[in-house]
Amino acid sequence: QVQLVESGGGLVQPGGSLRLSCAASGTIFSRDTMAWYRQAPGNQRELVAKITSGGNINYADSVRGRFTISRDNARKTVYLQMNSLKPEDTAVYYCASFALGGYWGQGTQVTVSS
Repeated sequence: QVQLVESGGGLVQPGGSLRLSCAASGTIFSRDTMAWYRQAPGNQRELVAKITSGGNINYADSVRGRFTISRDNARKTVYLQMNSLKPEDTAVYYCASFALGGYWGQGTQVTVSS
């Protein structure tokens, strides 16, 4: 049984930074593609960043250059470093695993406001 536990969300001013963490259990983490998605009220879920087991990374155009996805296989944790945050980054952020069956974290709220 795969479980994903997210942390690090909160309220931040425009231009500020946050780091999200997602701790995985019940999976051979090093073999799994991991990703971050986000969903704002009234919007569809959006892929923010993805990192494969081989270290290949993709970003949404809206976050490229500002966000960095990384993983620590020893700790079975994936991170999303978010810099230069904008109000339009406000959303619930979800960790996802592409392990067989697919898995989601519970989500963590990120609010960017002055």
